[in-house]
Amino acid sequence: MTLAGFLKMLLSSLLLPPGNGLALLGLAWLGRRRRWALALAVLGAFLLLLQSLPPVGTALMGTLEDRAGAWSPETAGAQAIVVLGSGVIRPVAEFGGETASERTLVRIRRGAQLARDTQLPVLVSGGRPLPAESSEAAAMAAILENEFGVAVRWREEDSLDTAGNAALSARMLVPEGIKRIVLVTQAFHMPRARLLFEAQGFEVIPAPTHFVSKNGTGFEAGSLFPSASALHNSYYALHEWLGILWVRISGG
Repeated sequence: MTLAGFLKMLLSSLLLPPGNGLALLGLAWLGRRRRWALALAVLGAFLLLLQSLPPVGTALMGTLEDRAGAWSPETAGAQAIVVLGSGVIRPVAEFGGETASERTLVRIRRGAQLARDTQLPVLVSGGRPLPAESSEAAAMAAILENEFGVAVRWREEDSLDTAGNAALSARMLVPEGIKRIVLVTQAFHMPRARLLFEAQGFEVIPAPTHFVSKNGTGFEAGSLFPSASALHNSYYALHEWLGILWVRISGG
């Protein structure tokens, strides 16, 4: 891992849950003899609790999903479908080794549906996350072709993040005159992904999937209690907002 990569990971750990609350508790312990330590500890504990509440996690997801676009996109004029990877799991004995993660599989399924509906060519994008032995794109292509019967024309296997997805996909598609794409990813991830692909000169038709905040379950008694899934939603929502802020600052 490069120094820049380590620093990026460290900063994310400190700013995102549960690291943000734990960092405040750690600082409170280090300064436990100071007057401000108790206030910092209470703030850290409150932050952890708040981010673990289902209504908070869902609301944070909603701030992104409201900007994701319609679940049923207007694909007129599109030239290709781009499906973004989101990790692999390993090893999985019943599948003969590595396979797509749950988040990736949701995107694959949506991409296959759109490919059958539109007959557009498909690009899958995702490099090899350590310590995996093969790329996300390879796992995605195998599932699309062997389980969904959808051919994959391009495999982008070198990217390690969404910015890389966009830049390396452009290297494959732009020389072939493809500039208008249907982009497939989770609804919460779509705003940042769209920004990065548009920065590469693409005209993006968003095809978001898996709207966490639109499940229509309403209020339940369990919503009053903290949960790991709510903390998970808070983490990914805040991660995306930090990413969007970085894109805005850096220009993509």
